[in-house]
Amino acid sequence: MARSKIPDPLKRRHLLEEELSPARALALAEAYLDEDRPSEAIPFLARAEASDRLAALRDQAVDAGDPFLLRRVCEVLDEEPSADQWRRTAAAARAAGRDVQAQDAERQASLRD
Repeated sequence: MARSKIPDPLKRRHLLEEELSPARALALAEAYLDEDRPSEAIPFLARAEASDRLAALRDQAVDAGDPFLLRRVCEVLDEEPSADQWRRTAAAARAAGRDVQAQDAERQASLRD
């Protein structure tokens, strides 16, 4: 069995508490993304100041219909998702059969109209 490149939860916390070079933070973020764990990659992307990578992750969250991930990425980017982003997130969630997430995104869209 292949060994994971990502740190265990305690090591992850310690890494986030210490000084990390942008290159190391980006490498850790990419390791989390490679294992399809985007929420855990976000703080490392923020440390790496990888705003372009965060913006791509925001777009992936919209396309995947993931309102939770969209919120988390936008918090780090210090932006509010637009009504259009929320509507597209809702449509993607609905298409995937995740009605609760679709309703959440629709509610957020209606708050921005």
